[in-house]
Amino acid sequence: MNPTSTPTATSAWSGTRRLRILLVEDDPGDVLITTEALADSNVPYELTVVEDGEQALDYLNQRGAHEGVTRPDLILLDLNLPRVDGREVLAEVKAHPDLASIPVIILSTSDAEDDVLATYQLHANAYVTKPVDFDQFHQVVRSIDDFFLSIVRLPKREG
Repeated sequence: MNPTSTPTATSAWSGTRRLRILLVEDDPGDVLITTEALADSNVPYELTVVEDGEQALDYLNQRGAHEGVTRPDLILLDLNLPRVDGREVLAEVKAHPDLASIPVIILSTSDAEDDVLATYQLHANAYVTKPVDFDQFHQVVRSIDDFFLSIVRLPKREG
């Protein structure tokens, strides 16, 4: 699934290639909402979705079926994942010298202060609580898009 759109002059993403986003999410409904919200993006992008923490680590470390993939520019990470928890994924990403510079945005249903604190201590770049309401969730994803893809300058990655 690779939805795209045309960049605008106000976009902070000035690369000629698509911005690569890795969405680590096991809930198909949340994947759909995120995909639909990103479809309105002002930045051309490529979205890859993996359903659990183990697949995320295989993808990021280019192991198994993901050998040779290009690493993402941005990671949207759920915390409560099967196989390998999102906290473990975050810890491994931020401890790996080739992955640590990739911004990781936590998207979680949890609003527990312990989860927020723990993920920032693991060097998450942002923590966003997923709203239950469809329209609010869509707006949250659009806000992430506006901030991280249109305003913030991300590190250049090869590819």
